[in-house]
Amino acid sequence: MSTYETRLSQLVEQQETLLSRPNPPVEPGNGIFSRHEYPVLTEKHAPLFWSYDLNPETNPFLMERIGVHCAFNSGAIEIDGTYYLCARVEGNDRKSFFAIAESPNGVDNFRFWDHPVTMPETEIPDTNVYDMRLTKHEDGWIYGLFCTERKDPNAAPFDLSSAVAQCGIARTKDLKTWERLPDLKTSSAQQRNVVLHPEYVDGQYALYTRPQDGFIDAGSGGGIGWGLCKDMTNAVVDKQTIIDSREYHTIKEVKNGQGDAPIKTPKGWLHIAHGVRGCASGLRYVIYAFMTSLEDPSKLTYAPGGFLIAPEGEELVGDVMNVAFTNGTIVTDDGKVYIYYASSDTRLHVATSTIDQLVDYVINTPADPLYSAKCVAQRNELIDKNLEFMAKSENALIKKIESQRVK
Repeated sequence: MSTYETRLSQLVEQQETLLSRPNPPVEPGNGIFSRHEYPVLTEKHAPLFWSYDLNPETNPFLMERIGVHCAFNSGAIEIDGTYYLCARVEGNDRKSFFAIAESPNGVDNFRFWDHPVTMPETEIPDTNVYDMRLTKHEDGWIYGLFCTERKDPNAAPFDLSSAVAQCGIARTKDLKTWERLPDLKTSSAQQRNVVLHPEYVDGQYALYTRPQDGFIDAGSGGGIGWGLCKDMTNAVVDKQTIIDSREYHTIKEVKNGQGDAPIKTPKGWLHIAHGVRGCASGLRYVIYAFMTSLEDPSKLTYAPGGFLIAPEGEELVGDVMNVAFTNGTIVTDDGKVYIYYASSDTRLHVATSTIDQLVDYVINTPADPLYSAKCVAQRNELIDKNLEFMAKSENALIKKIESQRVK
């Protein structure tokens, strides 16, 4: 058997095994959500014909010609019972592009469409595009808001790293044909992680922004912003109000940003977001949740302390270490929630939960009291409540916990 035939057989078999394997939940979890055993998307999920010239006459050694390096931060949407991801795929050349993968159940068997998304450009070409949020708006369009990155035109000579990030906007009806709209205009120097609210607010479109002074540093940007605009075909937000602020010595002291469009629940709008703090190894990204009012989505009502999802195990390792990031969520009619989160800018996972579980978590988890002594008092209150309950309980497992105490 030739080198070509041997390698082709191995590649096809390995990929089919990957694409068709089940992805069971990892139990018992924390009661809030369940992780799943495997990532839902990796670079290995990319079709072989994206990377290889499959003609043995022109590629007898079956070499990669255009490599795929990773598949991660993904928008998500469910249409007629099919689960779609609009993933950020990065080639070996560092350029990112969007690609649609679909699954019948939302947790496994994701397969990419034949071609990546052909995203039209504005008058100023995008050097890089990534991290699309998909919002099915009540106006009938599916909007994709994403980061468009370009070289800073004011960069000093030989400065090849200074960049400007803005919010690119496109819309579609079928995820196949995209209409590119002008970039969002705000008073901020840079914008990333902008998300469209799914409903009109006071007859206008509502946007969650993330004002930044620089490409990396938030600077005077205070957190997750809120603004209204009249027309998405020429989106302008004149005023940004911070609705979820950054705080010193918390999971969101450096930066924070909306993940996907908030989820409408009977108790309020449920938001899943990301927070960033500094640490000895650089920046640590985690995922957290909060809730705003149904009547006024810009009004914060519940803010549980700490993170919802943090990277663990293999999730800690990748191109950018110590990162959990989400920009895609799907909610089904029966109240199941699929949170698609990437780890370390390398691969994409899913965490599954329900509306009831997440609402319970957000409403009943205490807020961060911001000081160590107050955190100890908060924890002691929980401990004392449990010790009293354990002393009275006749449950055999509770008695087992009681027997494990140091007395």
